[in-house]
Amino acid sequence: MTTRLRVLDDGAWISVNDDRKVRVSELWRLDAPDLCECALTDLVVENFQAVGVDGGAVEARVYGQCIACGETGITGWIPVGRLQDGSFAEIDRDAVRCPTRDSGE
Repeated sequence: MTTRLRVLDDGAWISVNDDRKVRVSELWRLDAPDLCECALTDLVVENFQAVGVDGGAVEARVYGQCIACGETGITGWIPVGRLQDGSFAEIDRDAVRCPTRDSGE
């Protein structure tokens, strides 16, 4: 089954099959030492740079700012949800997200 993934509205949304599913302006907790020196990054998601799929995992590269230290940057590939039987399930918003690949891949 084919699933269409796109970044919409100048990076404000991730669309799955033409339905807006994940938006910016959320606070994500990341284990991303490449982004800042905080033990865990509290990232305000400001813009989706790219979206892709790795197996069943939907991942995105995100531009944002850590609210603890102020560091800004683009993450590696961060899981945002899963595709199962043509349906999208968003990752728990309280989960600590870990990049699966670095931003150079």
